[in-house]
Amino acid sequence: MSYKTIVVNLAVDTDPAPIVKLAAELAQRFDAHLVGLAAADVPPLVSTGEGLVYEGEVMQIQRTEIEKRLAEMHGIFEKLVPAAVSSEWIQYVCGPTRALGQVARSADLIVTADGGEDVYRAVDIGSLVLGAGRPVLVAAANAEHMLGKTVLVAWKDSREARRALSDSLPFLVAANEVVVATMQSESAEDVRDSLADVAAFLEQHGITARTETVAGDADADRLLTFARSIHADLIVSGAYGHSRLREWAFGGVTRSLIGEGSVNRLLSN
Repeated sequence: MSYKTIVVNLAVDTDPAPIVKLAAELAQRFDAHLVGLAAADVPPLVSTGEGLVYEGEVMQIQRTEIEKRLAEMHGIFEKLVPAAVSSEWIQYVCGPTRALGQVARSADLIVTADGGEDVYRAVDIGSLVLGAGRPVLVAAANAEHMLGKTVLVAWKDSREARRALSDSLPFLVAANEVVVATMQSESAEDVRDSLADVAAFLEQHGITARTETVAGDADADRLLTFARSIHADLIVSGAYGHSRLREWAFGGVTRSLIGEGSVNRLLSN
């Protein structure tokens, strides 16, 4: 399998060059069609001396500023994507998370980076991962390349981890080393059997993987320490969470991985 359509999200308040270069490189590697997307929305309320009110003129000015910025980003995207890469551009005046959710219907992989906390101008990575139904590659801060030479698969015998394993196969096939690791406080036969089954699954896809058991309960710091010890430049993990009213509630490891900007992460739910 391979990624045939890659969507890259450009945050309007950050320099788009690193993420565009990274996504274009991936598109070349996988011979994929690259879709550049940028979106931002006008907050429904504006602050005046009399409080928070709807103000049509102010909102129109903000919309015009957004459209100007989106046009600038379109130009940067066109300039940085090599002519040899099949590409197109999409822009919306709406929330970035909503825009990506729509475009995800025709994507194999979504590539993004952390663009800030403003949900009107930056994607909510947690909501995207749990709602898009597609694997999301969250690039390390300002990363221009994603080599994926050593890939760490954070394994847990769960639906989410199985989904992430399948979603990451194109990266795993191309990696020099694949390490499948699980965190376990006590050694158990079912854990060994689970890792053996994963290794057998990967072998069927032509991937030789090393399996490891990291002592201790599931903990993001322990996982990241192990990733650094093997010089992993990509962590593959299932995303564990659920909706609580209108907010996402995450497991501790997932929450930490979403906020960890030192390494590339591929997350699936």
